[in-house]
Order: sequence, then structure tokens, then C-alpha cells
Amino acid sequence: MRFGSTALCLALLVAAAYPAAVPTQETMVVARSDDAQTTNAESSSPAPTTEATTEASVPIKLTKMHVTSEIALRYARTAVVTYIRNPAKRAQEATFRVLLPETAFISGFVMTLDGKQYKAYVKEKEEAKQIYNDAVSQGFGAAHVAAKARDSNHFTVSVNVEPNSAAIFNLTYEELLVRRNGVYNHAINLHPGALVPDMKVTVHIKESQKLSQLRVPEVRTGNEVDATDEDAQNSLAVIEKGNKDKEATITFTPDVNEQKRLMEIYAAKTKESQAHQTRWYGDEEENDKEGMLGQFIVQYDVDRSKSGEVLVNDGYFVHFLAPTSLPPLRKHVVFVLDTSGSMMGRKVDQLRDAMKTILGKLNPGDYFNIVEFDSSVEVHDLKEADEPEKKPTFSYYDSPQKPLKLLAPSLATPENIEKAQIIVSRLQASGGTNIYSALDVALDLIRFGKEGPPKTVTPSPDQPHAEPEVQTTVEPATETVVLQESAPKVAEETSVAVDEPVDETAEQLEPIVIFLTDGDPTVGVTDTTRIISHLSEKNSGRRRAAIFSLAFGEDADRKFLRKLSLRNEGFMRHIYEAADAALQLRDFYRQVSSPLLADVKFIYPAEQIKEGSLTKHKFRTVYDGSEAVVAGRVADGVIDFTPEVSGFCGVDDGFARKKYQLPAKVPVSKVKSEYLPLERLWAYLTVKQLLDEKDASDADQKTENSPENKALKIALQYEFVTSLTSLVVVKPNATKAVDAESVDDNASPYNRPAWSAGYIQPLSGGGGSVAAFGLSGVPAPQYSFANYDSFIAPSSTPALPTTQLATTERPNRLAEYHLEECSWAEEFLNSTLDALLLNVNGTQVTLKLSKDDAPKRPEGDASCGRATDGAAGACVYVTRCAAARDIAAAQYQDLYCTVNEGFAGICCPTDKIDVISKTN
Repeated sequence: MRFGSTALCLALLVAAAYPAAVPTQETMVVARSDDAQTTNAESSSPAPTTEATTEASVPIKLTKMHVTSEIALRYARTAVVTYIRNPAKRAQEATFRVLLPETAFISGFVMTLDGKQYKAYVKEKEEAKQIYNDAVSQGFGAAHVAAKARDSNHFTVSVNVEPNSAAIFNLTYEELLVRRNGVYNHAINLHPGALVPDMKVTVHIKESQKLSQLRVPEVRTGNEVDATDEDAQNSLAVIEKGNKDKEATITFTPDVNEQKRLMEIYAAKTKESQAHQTRWYGDEEENDKEGMLGQFIVQYDVDRSKSGEVLVNDGYFVHFLAPTSLPPLRKHVVFVLDTSGSMMGRKVDQLRDAMKTILGKLNPGDYFNIVEFDSSVEVHDLKEADEPEKKPTFSYYDSPQKPLKLLAPSLATPENIEKAQIIVSRLQASGGTNIYSALDVALDLIRFGKEGPPKTVTPSPDQPHAEPEVQTTVEPATETVVLQESAPKVAEETSVAVDEPVDETAEQLEPIVIFLTDGDPTVGVTDTTRIISHLSEKNSGRRRAAIFSLAFGEDADRKFLRKLSLRNEGFMRHIYEAADAALQLRDFYRQVSSPLLADVKFIYPAEQIKEGSLTKHKFRTVYDGSEAVVAGRVADGVIDFTPEVSGFCGVDDGFARKKYQLPAKVPVSKVKSEYLPLERLWAYLTVKQLLDEKDASDADQKTENSPENKALKIALQYEFVTSLTSLVVVKPNATKAVDAESVDDNASPYNRPAWSAGYIQPLSGGGGSVAAFGLSGVPAPQYSFANYDSFIAPSSTPALPTTQLATTERPNRLAEYHLEECSWAEEFLNSTLDALLLNVNGTQVTLKLSKDDAPKRPEGDASCGRATDGAAGACVYVTRCAAARDIAAAQYQDLYCTVNEGFAGICCPTDKIDVISKTN
């Protein structure tokens, strides 16, 4: 059991000076941390002062919120543009909120305040730390905010908006959508905080294959499991397909009445769900639920050829494999279930409910064991179902381990499943948490396979070079082994050796361990590093099992469980303590219930790829409904790309396997396709996998070729904010302190009226991509950080001098070209050339800008294939297109065109041409 809480966090360190201290510059630093904790201490900084006024308070108005997602080859780039206006005669605070998927990287953030812009840059954390420390030394405070959507990270930035002026927030983020249960899930969590007169969500999908499924379920709370084809569909979502069903545009424009209805439904469902939670939520967290519409979801899948999908463009490739029409491999699954005292009450009720359903979903031919643990460990015998239920007894922390029976797994027959369901219905919670012994026993069961062991040896990590003397009693009738340990002997002597039995039938079972716990190890071996090290060493060889860890509730050590699973071919899933916890458990099992391929290898001829460019290309297992993705760089001069996939698949009957091979031949086109985001997809996937490798490793040293250093370099090059980088936002008319090399962020800015720093902590998850956007005018309480180092990682980049925090103002560069409302253009602007400079697939594109009237074609506007709304439009100069104000930099690279001999144009919806701005 664990009585603390550690959560994956995004932290925004926002620092700015009071007018008397720093006259012209505000700087914000955003960092991401995976294991920091909050501290609710009082701030050492003075509270912000409010100017006295007799005027009745006129609240800030949220006038428009547009969310646009461009999805190409499962790679989603989402832009959020929010317009607000302060109609009062005094400055007021506005807060912009976004809930991000844990898997997303923010790729651009620009604020426009009173016609002046704040632009985001990515820096190594040591440099950002120096900026922050310089500001903290001048006496600034801190604030805390908690997120409310599952598997999400919270981005919040609050600023003062001048009297009778407007502000624009423009945020973009990127992620590779993951295929689960046969569909890709893209979800946008709408959190405006108020009713919005002009709200629109647009999702444009463009794939190389025909869309085989496309669903838009009703708006959900965001704290539910994935929607299925049985869920009701969103009647207000408009779906338009094109390009032979390879493209689709989905639009959702809820009016004020619909927003009211959704807010009421969300509030009622959230209250019902949290009634089952044991955690306490403060008033600040309760207030954060106000104005929540819910989660807008798009689910889709594509037609697939049996040979997979390989795409090559501009020196990069991506290889997708989602096998279909294959019989599932038969598996040996060991369920390791925590029934310690902290599981008492609703948790154990939900575990019993979920396990009864999961056992009923075992495939014919599967084998299974049930291992229950608290202070001690028990492998359940199905004969127990025929016996009267025993009266529950409390197992104290120091109670000795009873003689342990290791049983051969049971075949998943209807009779055995019914008995197992009776056994799990009797689970009772008590005692401590003996995680090591439970998993050690599970690996013993896996190691000896279907026939069970003749005798078992369980090494103790307390003496890594010793093996316990084992006394066994074999009971053939029940296929059990009774194990008792005496004092360990030093391994200099001839130790007991047990050879794995060679059983061709057992060898064909796919080994899986499903491990659920709600706390820390408290009994037996409690050092998590030693537990991971020993179990990972033991879990090797031909029967190496995938270990899937389920962290139930907020008190489970998710960092430990994630590392354990990463080291052992699995993943960690957070099961949230809510009314639907049993559904979450069943939804998880559904994802891993049917392995289709084992020992999968993606093979590429060495002369056809650039050395060191491949992402992960070996997979222990590929499951039904999932997808394996490999990306890399193609070598120069390659004419035909010839990858091959190999592995083992099942047969329709029996335990045998057969060789699975998929060769392919793809011509390498010399023509660049503008819509294929292969380079950024490769960079994203590479950074994600390097960070996983870093998290799974015990090494602390950062070397030139370490996963940490490689991830850092790519993150800086492609402008991703990760756990190794920080986001710096600098007022653009104030300084050149931060160069324009990087413009990306994946964290959580939080700036309060006193220009405070914020620590953002996600609290809940159900899978799928999540993003929430909102406005708030409620001041936040002030707190302070216990340890700034918990938010900032080391860096080799020199820090910015303190003297750069105060410089003179300069004019807004975009104003010279009448582009003040197109904040994204700052990223591409070259004022020396009077042009926008784009890097499109490695080629520089120069688009001229005009300081006078907008250029027009004498013969009229030319038509173009896809405008900002996904439909056909017209190519016009950027200032003539009202829709150009709502896009992000990454989108302009897909939508640009040229007008009158090279002027910067955009493919614009015809009803948005020459529309005067309404934001002012």
C-alpha cells in the first residue's frame, strides 16, 4: 500500500517582472517532468494588487474558438485558436487552457496581446532553468493547477488583457495516433470555460488507403473507455468524404444551446463518477470542471493489403503492419492480482467483476493461472471452486509464507472458466503487498509451461549469487509442487539446477503476465530497482513473457510499474479509480487478448537505409486490433525499396506455428508529396522510443550516444518539448534573447497575474488523444515549489545572461505587412527579404509579402483543391483570407499557394475571402 501520490506532470515555470523591476520584458519557461510532486506551501512573493475602481466588473468575453486537426497517415497535427476580448475599462486576467494527450508534442504556441506577439521557443532545460532562476531571484511566486482528463497533460497560460482590447491564443500539437481495438482514436476535449458564440471543430483525414470505418460518437466526458460501434453517433457532426473515400472532413459547430446541454451532461456524469473515488478534490479542482463540454471523438480505420503498407517520400519511409484474417496464437496468461488491504471495498469489488468477464473472454486453446497476493502469495487451484467458501482471515505484514503450490496452467474450457470465475468472486482484501514474490512465482509458472514443473527453484535477490535449498513434494494427481525454502546457500557450491523441459507443445503458447496492483511493495523485497533487475534477468530465454502492469488508482507507483513493463516487452496502463474501473480493466484485456504474430522482425537491406535511422523494428508480439509502425531514412540513390516482415503466426487448429513472411517492393519516387509528413513522423517516433529506452534503463550517465542525448538532439532539431527540453516564451517586441532556431512546446504554461510559475499534474485516463481548451477569469491561489530541480533537466547549452531580461521595445514586424492577426507568420518571416521562407521537405520556398494592398490576379482568383476547411477553395493573398488567422504554422505549409508571381497565398474557403476581422 502506498499513501503518497506520484504523477506524470507537465510543469510551467512562468517568470516575469513587476513593472518597477523589469520595464519591457516578460519571459515564461515551460518544463515537463515525469516524477515531480506538488507542494502546497505559501508563496514567498507578494500577492498581486488590483486597481480600485467603482465600475461594475464587465467580464472578459470568449468570442471564438476554432480547433482544426489535420491527420495524414495517422499523424495528427492539431491547431487551437481562441479569441477573447476585454470590454472593460481596466485590465483583466484571461486564462487559456489545453488538455494535451500524454503522447503529444506541442509544435507551436503564439499569443497575440493588444497587437503584440509572444512566441514560444524550445531550449535545453539548463538554459531554461537559468532564465527561471534569474526571475525567481527577483521574488516571483508559483501556482498549482490539476488536470481532469485521463491520460492527459495540462497546458494553461494566464495573462492580463489591456482595457478594450483583444487577445489571440494559437497552440498546435502533434502526435501519432495509436490503433486500439481496430480503430484509430482522435479526441479533442472541449473546455471553453464559458459559452462561445463561434465554436467550430474541424478534423480532416487524408490517408493513402480507403477509409474502411469512420465514426463520430456522441460527445463524451473524456473519462470513459474507448467508444465502440455500438455507441450512439453525434447527430451534429457533418461528415464529407472525397478522393475515392481516402479523405474525409468532419465538422462540429455546436451553438450556444447545444453547449449548455453538453455542459449539464458533463457535470452530471462527472459528479456520478467521482462519487466512487476515494481521493479528495479541493475547491480549485471542483471549479476547474465548470464550462466543460466533453470530448469530441473521431474514430477511423483504413483498408489494408495483406502485405502491409509502405510509403516512401523525400528520403524517409514509414512501414505500417496491422495483420488481419489470422487465427490468434494460443497463449499462457498468468493473472497476478493484488488483494492487499488497500484494495478493500469498491476496488476489490470491481476487480472481481472485471475478472469474471475477462476469464470468459479467454480464447479456446488458451491456458491460464491465477496468482493472488497480499503479504503472501497463492496460486489458485480450480478444485477450490468445488469446496465451501472459506471464512476470510486477515494476513499481517509479517505473516510467514505458507507452503506454495505451483500448479500447471488450466486449459480455458467452459468448465474450467466457470470454476475460475467462482474463485475470483471470493477474492478478499487484507494484508501487505508482496510484489516481488508474486511476480517471481508468475515467471516460474511461465518458465515451466503447460506441463508444470517437476520442481521449482526461486532465487532470492537478497543474495543474487545464492539459491535456496528447496524441499519439494510432487503431487501427480493434482499436478502441483509444494515448495518450502530453507536458508540460502552460497553459490560457490554446486547449486540446484533445473533445466527447462523441452516440450514442443508448450513452446507454442504465447506467454503473458497481467499484473494488477494499487500500491508499492511493502512486504518482502521492497527495493523497486532490485525487483526490476532480478525479474528482468529471470524473464529471459525462449519463454520470455510480456509483463503488462495495471496501476489501479492514484497510489500505485506508476514510474516503477512503467519501467518494469518497458524492460519486459509490455506497457503500463493506469486504471482510474472511478465507477467504470471494471470497464477499464476489460477494455485493457481486450487489447492484448488475441496475439496474432510473435517474434516479428522488420528487415531492411543495409544498403537501402541510412545507418542508425531505424526506429524500433523488432516486436515481441503484434495483437489483433493494433498496429506496428517502423520509420527510417532511405539511403541516397535507392530506386526500389525492398523491406520484408518475418515472424510466426498460428494455425487454425493445434498448437503449432508457421513461418510468417511478407516481402514488399516499393519504387522510390523522385516526386515530393506535400501531404506526407514522413520526416516529422520519423522524428516523433524516434524521440518517443528513445525516451522509453531512457526510462527503462538504470544508467544515469549521459553520453554522446546515450538514448537521452540522442532524444535531446532530435527534440531540439524538430522543436519538440519533452522531459529533456523546456519551452521559453518571450515577448517579441522586447528582446532577441532567444534565437528562432526552435518553436515548439509540449508542456504546460501557467502564468498568473503576479507572473507566477505553475506545476500541472494530470489525474485521470481512458485512452485516446485528448486536448482541452478553455478560458477562465478566476485568480489562482499562490504556492511555491519545494525543489526547482524536479522540473528542470541538465543541459549543455549556456544560459541566457540576466541582463537580457530588460531591453528596449521594437515594432511588431508583422504589422508592416498587415499580418498582425496571422501570428503563425512570425515563424517564417524574413523582413530583410520581405518574404515568408518555408522549408518544405528540405527545399526552401520563398513567398513574397506586400506592404501595400493585397495582390490579386487580374483574371480572378484561381481555384485550389483543399482550403482550410477541407473543401475546395480559391488561392488568394494571405491577408484577404479570414480563415488564415485561425491556422498554425504547420498547417500553412500544407495550404500555401502563390499569387501574382510568387506572393504568399493560401487556399481559402470562398466565404472567408475579403472578410473584415471581427475580433476588435
